[in-house]
Amino acid sequence: MKKLNVHRMVLLAMFSTIALTIFVVEAALPPLAPIQGVKLGLANVITLILLLCFNEKDALLVLFVRIILGSICAGQMMSFMYSLCGGLLCFLVMALINRLLKKQYIFITSVFGAMAHNAGQIAVAIVMTGSLSILAYLPILMISAVLTGLFTGFCAWFTAPRLEKILKKQGNL
Repeated sequence: MKKLNVHRMVLLAMFSTIALTIFVVEAALPPLAPIQGVKLGLANVITLILLLCFNEKDALLVLFVRIILGSICAGQMMSFMYSLCGGLLCFLVMALINRLLKKQYIFITSVFGAMAHNAGQIAVAIVMTGSLSILAYLPILMISAVLTGLFTGFCAWFTAPRLEKILKKQGNL
């Protein structure tokens, strides 16, 4: 039993490291669009893979680690609230849809998660600024969420079965 817990902890640490690395590299890249807040969200691929191959608890743990360490590594603790609210709302929506779709069509799960992430960040921005004018960004962010959600969803969809096969072969799943 103890060996299983150590293996799982090492795997989750590895996934946290991968997600954090992807997050930091993506943060260093130039913006995709001239609109604030539009990015691929590639670190979400790890959350999606964990939802498929592991469980919701593991996915949430890795998400929290990525958000906390990502905010520290990026040197932007102000973005912590945006990341936390967006990430939590994204996770809740993805976990629900993933259950409803019985772990099928992860790209659909990803799209709704990306939309929820943007909605969560807009909600934080409204609270922080006290202005509803930020809602003007919402249509553009929702369109970008569909596109980026499809991309990250397909990345997870193609990666998860191969990763699951490797982990099962090694006795880690």
